[in-house]
Amino acid sequence: MDAHEWDKRYASSELVWGAPPNPVVVEFTASLPHGRALDLGCGEGRHSLWLATRGWEVDGVDFSGAALDKARAVAAQAPKRSRDRLRYLQADVTQDAFDGSYDLVLSIFLHFPAPQRRTLIDNAVNSLKPDGTLIFLGHDSSNPSEGVGGPTDPEILYTPTDIVEEIGNRLEILVAERRYRETQSGTAIDALVVARKMGLGS
Repeated sequence: MDAHEWDKRYASSELVWGAPPNPVVVEFTASLPHGRALDLGCGEGRHSLWLATRGWEVDGVDFSGAALDKARAVAAQAPKRSRDRLRYLQADVTQDAFDGSYDLVLSIFLHFPAPQRRTLIDNAVNSLKPDGTLIFLGHDSSNPSEGVGGPTDPEILYTPTDIVEEIGNRLEILVAERRYRETQSGTAIDALVVARKMGLGS
C-alpha cells in the first residue's frame, strides 16, 4: 500500500489500531532509562504518545499525513509536558535516513518486501546510539497458515531468523522468538527481535 491508500484507511475509522500500546513494547521499554526514541511507521501514534507520557523524547515518523493528523489530535488531549516531548514527522521509513542519535527505535508491525525491509533495518541500526535498543515486531511468516489475522502475502512476512540475519553482527541480539498473541479470532503468531547496539567500551 502507498501513502494515499493508507490515508484512506486511516480516514475510514476512528482509531485503526486502538489506543493502548502493544504489550511487547511495554514489556521491553518499561525498565529502560528514558532517552530519545524513534517510532518508525508510528501510524496514529499510540506508542509515541505512550513513551512521551513516560518521559521519553519521541520522534514519530509515518508517510501517511492522515495518520499523523490523527496522532496529533490524540496527543492534543495529553498533558502539555507530554506533548512537548513529542514530535511527528512525515517521511518514508524505507527511504529517509535519520540522525543516528536515538536510545530506542521501534518498528512495530511494519511489513515490506525484503529489499525495503533491509533498508528499514539499515536505517534503524544506523539511528541507534551506542547501548541503544531496537524492538522489531511483526506478523510471523507462519501466521497465515497457523495463526489468525494480519497480511497473507509471504513476500512481506518474516521470521525472527530473517531479522537476525539482516541485522548481522551490527547489534547484540537479546531476544529472537515467535510470540503467540490472543485475539478475538484466535491466536496470532508474531515475530519478535530485540537487539542492542554495543556501547563504545563493549
